Amino acid sequence: MIGWLKHAFAVEPSGPAEPTSLQRKAVEQVCVEIVRRQLITPALLILETSRPLNFIGAQVMHFFAPLVSVLTDSQGHRHFAEFLERRGSIDYIFRRIEQLESTALSQQRGSGIDGGE
Repeated sequence: MIGWLKHAFAVEPSGPAEPTSLQRKAVEQVCVEIVRRQLITPALLILETSRPLNFIGAQVMHFFAPLVSVLTDSQGHRHFAEFLERRGSIDYIFRRIEQLESTALSQQRGSGIDGGE
């Protein structure tokens, strides 16, 4: 009885979640597109403000899965939604977008491309 009660209200540890290989592929595609389209600031703002609702957002994604499967890769969509269900998924996505942005900026500086000109 004590063992059951000890884990009755257990939650995942805090900090960034680590995705499975299939989830990592889906998350990577989303993060790369965000950086490629230079939507870093809006994406990070949306991620930060929706942090308390990420599980509900994942459930909405599951709800719309049949519609999305007609338009795009349904397996990637499912893996992304499953990852969003986990505590710490927003931290992981946030960190990954920042890493990709940093890499893109250093590549631009190395090639002499300046976004302001």
